[in-house]
Amino acid sequence: MTQESHTQVTPEELAHAFEEETAPVDLSRYAVEDWFTLAVFWGMSLCVFLQFFTRYVMNNSLAWTEEIAINCLVVVVFLGSVMCTRMTRHIHVDVLYHYLPAGAGRYLALAVNLITICFFAYMSWLLWRYVGIVHRERMVTINLPRNVVFYAVFAGFVLMMLRAIQVFVGNIRRGYSALERPAAFDGLGE
Repeated sequence: MTQESHTQVTPEELAHAFEEETAPVDLSRYAVEDWFTLAVFWGMSLCVFLQFFTRYVMNNSLAWTEEIAINCLVVVVFLGSVMCTRMTRHIHVDVLYHYLPAGAGRYLALAVNLITICFFAYMSWLLWRYVGIVHRERMVTINLPRNVVFYAVFAGFVLMMLRAIQVFVGNIRRGYSALERPAAFDGLGE
Protein backbone atom coordinates (compact mmCIF):
# COMPACT_ATOMS: atom_id res chain seq x y z
CA MET A 1 0.00 0.00 0.00
CA THR A 2 1.37 3.41 -0.96
CA GLN A 3 1.55 6.08 1.61
CA GLU A 4 -0.22 9.34 0.83
CA SER A 5 1.42 12.62 1.60
CA HIS A 6 -0.66 15.69 2.29
CA THR A 7 0.59 19.23 2.16
CA GLN A 8 -0.27 21.21 5.24
CA VAL A 9 -2.52 24.18 4.54
CA THR A 10 -2.83 27.06 6.92
CA PRO A 11 -6.25 28.47 7.80
CA GLU A 12 -5.35 31.72 6.02
CA GLU A 13 -4.51 29.84 2.79
CA LEU A 14 -7.77 27.92 3.08
CA ALA A 15 -9.75 31.12 3.57
CA HIS A 16 -8.13 32.75 0.52
CA ALA A 17 -8.98 29.73 -1.64
CA PHE A 18 -12.61 30.87 -1.64
CA GLU A 19 -11.83 34.40 -2.80
CA GLU A 20 -12.37 33.86 -6.50
CA GLU A 21 -13.26 36.63 -8.86
CA THR A 22 -16.86 36.28 -9.93
CA ALA A 23 -18.17 37.46 -13.24
CA PRO A 24 -20.72 40.26 -13.16
CA VAL A 25 -24.31 39.08 -13.15
CA ASP A 26 -26.10 39.55 -16.47
CA LEU A 27 -29.88 39.76 -16.07
CA SER A 28 -30.49 41.06 -19.60
CA ARG A 29 -31.35 37.62 -20.97
CA TYR A 30 -34.47 37.42 -18.80
CA ALA A 31 -37.79 38.76 -20.08
CA VAL A 32 -40.79 40.16 -18.21
CA GLU A 33 -42.58 36.82 -18.19
CA ASP A 34 -39.56 35.18 -16.54
CA TRP A 35 -39.77 37.57 -13.59
CA PHE A 36 -43.51 37.02 -13.26
CA THR A 37 -42.92 33.26 -13.32
CA LEU A 38 -40.30 33.64 -10.60
CA ALA A 39 -42.78 35.59 -8.44
CA VAL A 40 -45.43 32.87 -8.88
CA PHE A 41 -42.81 30.24 -8.06
CA TRP A 42 -41.99 31.99 -4.78
CA GLY A 43 -45.72 32.26 -4.02
CA MET A 44 -46.00 28.53 -4.57
CA SER A 45 -42.99 27.94 -2.33
CA LEU A 46 -44.58 30.02 0.41
CA CYS A 47 -47.80 27.99 0.13
CA VAL A 48 -45.88 24.71 0.34
CA PHE A 49 -43.97 25.98 3.38
CA LEU A 50 -47.22 27.09 5.04
CA GLN A 51 -48.75 23.70 4.29
CA PHE A 52 -45.78 21.86 5.79
CA PHE A 53 -45.56 24.14 8.81
CA THR A 54 -49.27 24.05 9.66
CA ARG A 55 -49.58 20.31 9.08
CA TYR A 56 -46.47 18.98 10.80
CA VAL A 57 -45.55 21.69 13.29
CA MET A 58 -48.94 23.04 14.35
CA ASN A 59 -50.85 19.81 13.63
CA ASN A 60 -53.68 21.85 12.14
CA SER A 61 -53.37 22.04 8.36
CA LEU A 62 -54.58 24.96 6.26
CA ALA A 63 -56.62 23.28 3.53
CA TRP A 64 -56.32 26.05 0.97
CA THR A 65 -52.51 25.97 0.72
CA GLU A 66 -52.46 22.76 -1.32
CA GLU A 67 -54.93 24.00 -3.92
CA ILE A 68 -53.17 27.35 -4.28
CA ALA A 69 -49.78 25.61 -4.58
CA ILE A 70 -51.10 23.26 -7.27
CA ASN A 71 -52.56 26.15 -9.25
CA CYS A 72 -49.31 28.09 -8.89
CA LEU A 73 -47.43 25.04 -10.19
CA VAL A 74 -49.65 24.96 -13.28
CA VAL A 75 -48.94 28.65 -13.91
CA VAL A 76 -45.19 28.16 -13.38
CA VAL A 77 -45.11 25.26 -15.86
CA PHE A 78 -46.86 27.10 -18.67
CA LEU A 79 -45.20 30.46 -18.17
CA GLY A 80 -41.84 28.73 -17.71
CA SER A 81 -42.41 27.11 -21.07
CA VAL A 82 -42.35 30.57 -22.59
CA MET A 83 -38.71 30.89 -21.50
CA CYS A 84 -37.95 27.48 -22.99
CA THR A 85 -39.52 28.55 -26.27
CA ARG A 86 -37.62 31.84 -26.36
CA MET A 87 -34.30 30.16 -25.58
CA THR A 88 -35.02 27.12 -27.83
CA ARG A 89 -34.72 24.79 -24.83
CA HIS A 90 -37.73 22.57 -25.47
CA ILE A 91 -36.90 18.96 -26.12
CA HIS A 92 -36.09 18.31 -29.76
CA VAL A 93 -34.41 15.52 -31.69
CA ASP A 94 -31.67 16.74 -34.00
CA VAL A 95 -30.01 13.46 -35.00
CA LEU A 96 -31.82 13.44 -38.36
CA TYR A 97 -30.15 16.73 -39.29
CA HIS A 98 -26.72 15.09 -39.17
CA TYR A 99 -27.69 12.77 -42.04
CA LEU A 100 -29.68 15.15 -44.22
CA PRO A 101 -28.12 17.46 -46.78
CA ALA A 102 -27.88 21.05 -45.53
CA GLY A 103 -30.65 22.31 -47.84
CA ALA A 104 -33.10 19.60 -46.81
CA GLY A 105 -32.22 20.13 -43.16
CA ARG A 106 -32.90 23.84 -43.55
CA TYR A 107 -36.36 23.27 -45.02
CA LEU A 108 -37.18 20.68 -42.39
CA ALA A 109 -36.10 23.04 -39.59
CA LEU A 110 -38.27 25.83 -41.01
CA ALA A 111 -41.18 23.38 -41.28
CA VAL A 112 -40.69 22.38 -37.63
CA ASN A 113 -40.72 26.07 -36.64
CA LEU A 114 -43.96 26.64 -38.55
CA ILE A 115 -45.59 23.53 -37.07
CA THR A 116 -44.60 24.72 -33.59
CA ILE A 117 -46.14 28.14 -34.21
CA CYS A 118 -49.33 26.54 -35.52
CA PHE A 119 -49.50 24.21 -32.52
CA PHE A 120 -49.20 27.08 -30.05
CA ALA A 121 -51.79 29.10 -31.99
CA TYR A 122 -54.21 26.15 -32.00
CA MET A 123 -53.70 25.52 -28.28
CA SER A 124 -54.30 29.23 -27.59
CA TRP A 125 -57.57 29.08 -29.52
CA LEU A 126 -58.65 25.89 -27.70
CA LEU A 127 -57.84 27.39 -24.32
CA TRP A 128 -59.74 30.56 -25.15
CA ARG A 129 -62.79 28.42 -25.95
CA TYR A 130 -62.29 26.36 -22.78
CA VAL A 131 -62.07 29.46 -20.58
CA GLY A 132 -65.34 30.64 -22.14
CA ILE A 133 -67.02 27.42 -21.03
CA VAL A 134 -65.70 27.22 -17.45
CA HIS A 135 -65.23 30.89 -16.61
CA ARG A 136 -67.62 30.75 -13.65
CA GLU A 137 -65.91 27.89 -11.79
CA ARG A 138 -64.63 28.60 -8.29
CA MET A 139 -61.81 26.92 -6.40
CA VAL A 140 -62.85 24.17 -3.99
CA THR A 141 -61.22 25.21 -0.71
CA ILE A 142 -61.12 28.98 -1.15
CA ASN A 143 -63.67 31.17 -2.86
CA LEU A 144 -61.53 32.44 -5.71
CA PRO A 145 -62.21 32.17 -9.44
CA ARG A 146 -60.33 29.38 -11.25
CA ASN A 147 -60.36 31.37 -14.48
CA VAL A 148 -57.26 33.21 -13.19
CA VAL A 149 -55.33 29.96 -13.67
CA PHE A 150 -56.95 29.29 -17.03
CA TYR A 151 -56.16 32.79 -18.26
CA ALA A 152 -52.55 32.37 -17.13
CA VAL A 153 -52.28 29.12 -19.13
CA PHE A 154 -53.90 30.88 -22.09
CA ALA A 155 -51.37 33.72 -21.75
CA GLY A 156 -48.60 31.12 -21.61
CA PHE A 157 -49.67 29.61 -24.94
CA VAL A 158 -50.09 33.01 -26.58
CA LEU A 159 -46.63 34.06 -25.36
CA MET A 160 -45.15 30.74 -26.52
CA MET A 161 -46.65 31.38 -29.96
CA LEU A 162 -45.23 34.92 -30.04
CA ARG A 163 -41.81 33.72 -28.86
CA ALA A 164 -41.89 30.90 -31.43
CA ILE A 165 -42.53 33.50 -34.13
CA GLN A 166 -39.60 35.51 -32.74
CA VAL A 167 -37.37 32.40 -32.85
CA PHE A 168 -38.55 31.63 -36.41
CA VAL A 169 -37.65 35.13 -37.60
CA GLY A 170 -34.28 34.89 -35.82
CA ASN A 171 -33.60 31.53 -37.48
CA ILE A 172 -34.37 32.98 -40.90
CA ARG A 173 -32.10 36.00 -40.30
CA ARG A 174 -29.30 33.87 -38.84
CA GLY A 175 -29.52 31.23 -41.55
CA TYR A 176 -29.70 28.24 -39.19
CA SER A 177 -31.60 26.99 -36.16
CA ALA A 178 -30.86 25.03 -33.01
CA LEU A 179 -31.96 21.90 -34.85
CA GLU A 180 -29.37 22.36 -37.56
CA ARG A 181 -26.48 23.59 -35.39
CA PRO A 182 -27.10 22.68 -31.74
CA ALA A 183 -23.51 23.56 -30.79
CA ALA A 184 -24.19 27.20 -31.66
CA PHE A 185 -26.88 27.26 -28.95
CA ASP A 186 -24.94 25.53 -26.17
CA GLY A 187 -24.64 28.78 -24.25
CA LEU A 188 -27.38 30.14 -22.07
CA GLY A 189 -29.58 31.28 -24.93
CA GLU A 190 -29.93 34.35 -27.02
